[in-house]
Amino acid sequence: MDIKSLAAQLKASKQHFDRSTGCLTEDDSTFAPSEGMMTAAQQVAHVAQTIDWFLEGAFRPEGFDLDFAKHAAVVANVSSLAAAREWLDRAFVDAEKALAERSPAELAQPLPEGPVMGGQPRFTVIGAIADHTTHHRGALTVYSRLRGHVPAMPYM
Repeated sequence: MDIKSLAAQLKASKQHFDRSTGCLTEDDSTFAPSEGMMTAAQQVAHVAQTIDWFLEGAFRPEGFDLDFAKHAAVVANVSSLAAAREWLDRAFVDAEKALAERSPAELAQPLPEGPVMGGQPRFTVIGAIADHTTHHRGALTVYSRLRGHVPAMPYM
C-alpha cells in the first residue's frame, strides 16, 4: 500500500469524472430520465456525499453510518449542478488530505466489523470511492446523451 498511489487513484477518478460529466450544464441540474430517479445535480451530490461517507466510516470507531434514508434526504435537496460540483471538489480535496494526514500503518488497520467492507484494511475505501465514482460517471454519461450532449472520453 503506497499513499502516493492511492492519492493518484483519487486524482484520476476525479479527472475521469470531470471529463465525462463536463458537458452537463447548470440547465441540466434538474434533469432525471424518469420520475423517481436522481437528477443530474443529485447524482453528483451523491458521489460527493459518498466520498465523505467512506472516509468518515473508515476512521470512526463505530464504522459506517447506515442511515441511508437520512443520506438520501440530504441529496434530495440538491438542485444545482454547480453546488453539487463544489461539494464534489471539496470531497476529493478532503479525501487526499485524509490520506496525507495518516500513516501507512493507520491506513492498513482493519475497518470496523460490519456489512460494509468489515475487516478490510482502511485504505481499501479509496478503491471503493473510485468504483462508486465510476458507476455514477457512467450513469451521468447516459443523462448527458439523453440531453443531447456528447460526453468527452474520460481517459484522454
